[in-house]
Amino acid sequence: MKRLIDVALALVALVLSAPIFGLVAAGIRLCSPGPIFHKANRVGLRGKIFRMYKFRTMDLDRDLFQSTITAKTDPRVFPLGAWLRYLKIDELPQLLNILRGDMSIVGPRPEDPRIVEAHYAAAHMETLSVLPGLSSPGSIYYYTHMERELGVGDPEQYYVERILPIKIALDRVYLREASLFYDAKIMLRTLWVVVCMFLGRRDFPEPPELSKIEVWPQSHVRSCEN
Repeated sequence: MKRLIDVALALVALVLSAPIFGLVAAGIRLCSPGPIFHKANRVGLRGKIFRMYKFRTMDLDRDLFQSTITAKTDPRVFPLGAWLRYLKIDELPQLLNILRGDMSIVGPRPEDPRIVEAHYAAAHMETLSVLPGLSSPGSIYYYTHMERELGVGDPEQYYVERILPIKIALDRVYLREASLFYDAKIMLRTLWVVVCMFLGRRDFPEPPELSKIEVWPQSHVRSCEN
């Protein structure tokens, strides 16, 4: 049933967002030479690597700043790209991943293979037991509370040591309580957050999942120095 709902909603969303696809494609072409889409390797169900689609938000010269995590000050991001990232419009092409069966609408956000290999502890692997999603409690919390913290220092180190454990802990709460009704609540929460961000809101309440997460000792987090 979940797969049928994913396909139906993805098809409807693609039809409704077709004008946005056209405007964004034209804007990217005008702002930065190169392809419209960016294809990124991500780890999906049972550890399978797939190509995740996004609108390209960075200039092609990646030698400026090498990191799998994009900070707000990342020099690779061009101005239109920063706006697309802020409103999460760059994620819309993942509707194609949903149609292909790589992703679901709701599920743990997929990570870069290098981060999974280098920094996932045993407890993290539970999130690979289902299809990754376009949205999840962890990704919403990252968007509303943690993404702004990636502006200084080494963004990847900060991400894997301070942010990744919280994101995955929130997504594990989702896995324990997953249902179609819960999925609907996550979808509505996502839309609400994006609209509020567009209208200029910056402060959001803590998600209900936060009170249910397991607090992992530091030994459960594999440092960037490993």
